[in-house]
Amino acid sequence: MPDRLSSLDLTFLKAESPATPMHVGTVDIFEPPVHSDDEFDYESLVALIRDRIAFVPRYRQRVQQVPGRFAGPVWVDDEEFDITFHVRRSALPRPGTHSQLLELVARIMSRRLDRARPLWEMYLVEGLQGDRFAIISKSHQALVDGNSTVDIGQVVLDATAHPRETPTDTWQPDHPPSALELLAGVFADATRHPTAVLELARAEMASLTGSTSVREVIGDVVGSLVAQRHAQESSLHVKTSGQRRFTTVQTDLEDFRTVRAMHGGTINDVVLAVVAGAFRAWMMTRGEGVGPTRSVRAVVPVSIRDDEDEEPTSLGSSVIASTVTLPVGENSPVMRLHQISYQTKVHKDTGRAVSARSLVGIAGFAPTTLHALAARVATATVRPIDDVVITNVPGPQFPLYAQGAPMLASYPVVPLMPGQGLSVGVTSYDGKVSFGLNADRTAMPDLAVFAQCVTDALDELLDTTKGSRNRATRGRKKPRSTKKAGQ
Repeated sequence: MPDRLSSLDLTFLKAESPATPMHVGTVDIFEPPVHSDDEFDYESLVALIRDRIAFVPRYRQRVQQVPGRFAGPVWVDDEEFDITFHVRRSALPRPGTHSQLLELVARIMSRRLDRARPLWEMYLVEGLQGDRFAIISKSHQALVDGNSTVDIGQVVLDATAHPRETPTDTWQPDHPPSALELLAGVFADATRHPTAVLELARAEMASLTGSTSVREVIGDVVGSLVAQRHAQESSLHVKTSGQRRFTTVQTDLEDFRTVRAMHGGTINDVVLAVVAGAFRAWMMTRGEGVGPTRSVRAVVPVSIRDDEDEEPTSLGSSVIASTVTLPVGENSPVMRLHQISYQTKVHKDTGRAVSARSLVGIAGFAPTTLHALAARVATATVRPIDDVVITNVPGPQFPLYAQGAPMLASYPVVPLMPGQGLSVGVTSYDGKVSFGLNADRTAMPDLAVFAQCVTDALDELLDTTKGSRNRATRGRKKPRSTKKAGQ
């Protein structure tokens, strides 16, 4: 019998709406292949996906409902699978600017995926300045669980300019099960797993209330009342529309290491401190109060070592949600960093935190899968009182390639939770730290201002380290701009 969607997967499908698409995206920017005789075009991308898609069989399956909905839907092979429907081609008017690319990303990410087909899309965007191109991908949160399925971005990238050989793909779709076979599978599952019916009921309840127990329903009512008062004080809580605005910030990893060396903590702590400083400055530009007690509640998924309490992933780690209070009311950037480090130290002291070195050492690792897992966890655990989701994934500090084309930058696109106006995705890769800022288009017309506040907050922290080294060695003679990212 085909695999059945988990109760969590079912919740993602039922919670999706035109205002809150439940897909995770990535924007990767590439230079032309290193070998002058090679060329990367649409046909190259289609051929690459066709060679590698066998490693992620879920990407050729669609969701099939059970008659009468007596049980959750199942994954079945798409007999009409058309790779050219999922891998698409677009182009910017040459020479395409980074701003034009960001506008295209926002429009692509605003559209929901077709439920009648496998739940993913990939776009080749040609025409960028300097003969560069971009690959935009998006996968539904029900698709990537990190166990049976990783993100397709993890299998299309290579560690060298010479693509690895893959076995010949002999895939033939299985015929979808009949209505009788689907119903027989329901009874078989109920016999083998008596709790399956209960789990389905819990998932149905979650789709209606956002909770899975009476206690949580009551807690959500109370939390909503608290959130209403909290929302009156913060422009981060909005009526989410169906349209998005996306921008990026690219910074140097060495800057974060300098701050860590001077003030302690981890790179992740410094990233969170930078985001906290950006929120503080951005709120001030909006005329919002940032008194000493002002804070932003951030859901920050983190990786932990597998054990019996969490469902293991094929990556060798599980992802759980952690809530960090960003002290935006604190005037001192160093004190903000220390307060954040104190909170995250509780997690590190459990001894189960996975180090960045361990994560990037995973064979074939690409940040896309962990961003997808982080978004799944955040979606399942976020509460009305939470302000923002921040995913920070360490990537490899060496170049990755797609069919010989070197990847210059990778920006995550983390979905918005209902009622939230902004999500922040962060990826460190090949000496850079790249921020992907996904926002509600109506609620945050000043997203570019927040992006500038990110670079300013990092510079503010760096100013506190100038006594330990010569600032001139950083090699920056003028402020960085988000428009420079990926160009």
